Amino acid sequence: MSAKHTKIITLFLTVSIILATFAAAGCSKSQLIEIQPPQAASEDEISQIYIGGAVAVPGIYLLKEGDNLEALIQAAGGTSQDADSSQLKLYIPRIGEVEGQQKIDINRAEVWLLEALPGIGEVRAQAIVDYRSQNGPFSSTNELIRIAGIGAATYEQIKDLITVAD
Repeated sequence: MSAKHTKIITLFLTVSIILATFAAAGCSKSQLIEIQPPQAASEDEISQIYIGGAVAVPGIYLLKEGDNLEALIQAAGGTSQDADSSQLKLYIPRIGEVEGQQKIDINRAEVWLLEALPGIGEVRAQAIVDYRSQNGPFSSTNELIRIAGIGAATYEQIKDLITVAD
């Protein structure tokens, strides 16, 4: 697994931890919870967190001391109208637990997420989004080879990292 994939998974797990803590505490939307960033391994490391789902601008955000869940969600542009804040999820792994790799759904992923795949840059990621906009959702992952610039070699690199929705 590449360092880029490890970083994405780590950020996903971090946001999962924060959201689970929020849900487990039984807090309402108006209650604030202080979130402590994880201790950095060295002084030059900056804590980051991935915020996704029903927010305006999903992405990676800096997690600073004293940040709370509401501040992090606002940094991501706030929740969308269809957000269900009563269903927040957060996952906290046990020490030494290895989390299964999360796959990217090529029928739903935005350009920025597709770019994280090995061999897929901004141009190919946009081509994937354009292809599914013009042709409808992919029925299987191997349909990616129909896209210019994505051949068998690129598909072999990413086939275990992607999926299509049922």
